[in-house]
Amino acid sequence: MFKNAFKTFGVIGNIEAISYLLLVCIAMPLKYAAGMPQMVRWVGMIHGVLFVAYVVAIVAMLIFRKLTVLQGLIALIASLLPFGPFIFDRKVLKKAEARMDHATPVKAT
Repeated sequence: MFKNAFKTFGVIGNIEAISYLLLVCIAMPLKYAAGMPQMVRWVGMIHGVLFVAYVVAIVAMLIFRKLTVLQGLIALIASLLPFGPFIFDRKVLKKAEARMDHATPVKAT
C-alpha cells in the first residue's frame, strides 16, 4: 500500500513534468514562431489540470505522512521548474520510499 502511494505520486509528477516541457518547448514556440496559439491553449489547459493533480497529490502525501512538510515544499517548488519533478522523484522520493520500506511493519492482531 505504501509503495503504491509513492509510485502513483511519481507517475503524476512525471506526467506533469512532461506536460510542462511540451508547453514550454513545443507549444510556446509554435505560438510565437508559427502563429499557432491554439497549441498553447490546449497544452496549457492539460498542463493546468495536471499541475492541480500534482498539488493535490502533494497534499495527500502530506496528510498520509508519506512526505515531510519540507519535502512537500520542495515538491511544490520542483513543479515550477521544467525538470524539477524528475529530479525530485529521483533524489527525494526514492529516499523517502526506501525509508518506508525499512520501517518496521505493524502486525495485525
